[in-house]
Amino acid sequence: MNFKNFFWIVFIISGLILPVMAADEMNQTENPWYWYNKAVDLANEGKYQEALQANEQALAINESIPLAQANKAGILVQLGRYDEAIMAADKALAIKANTTVAFAVAYSNKGDALRHLGRIEEANAAFAKAFELDKSLVPPVLTSLSVPATTPKSPPLWFTAPVAITLVLIFCSYFLRIRE
Repeated sequence: MNFKNFFWIVFIISGLILPVMAADEMNQTENPWYWYNKAVDLANEGKYQEALQANEQALAINESIPLAQANKAGILVQLGRYDEAIMAADKALAIKANTTVAFAVAYSNKGDALRHLGRIEEANAAFAKAFELDKSLVPPVLTSLSVPATTPKSPPLWFTAPVAITLVLIFCSYFLRIRE
């Protein structure tokens, strides 16, 4: 194969593939999941205001994504906008969808907002519902209620070893006295 044929093959292939890739990139901004993922990334970086804007972009494209609504609630909690967070969580919970994870996250974020507002009983109820849907979401408020009791911690070895040796020596000296 000579250089001229190779050049034409590469040119034709790139002429077919590059427009498809460019179209895919252009359509990303119309994809609500693109904006949702961007919001999650920004929130993980601590850029909550930018995360909220990206999440709003996702909801502007499709407001019936419960995970995006639940994510909005979590972002609003981080921004200290607790009443708005509760409304966003309620909106996520009102969407008729079979998404247990989204509902669990919405309840958890709602519980967090309620806790910040001092509405502890309502927060506990929301956290309990989140835990019921997803056992990995154990909030600090429910930790003592939902996690089985653990055995008490053993004393450190530096304390127990000398005590054990002392007890063995006492037992041995006592045992030897009885035998004499």
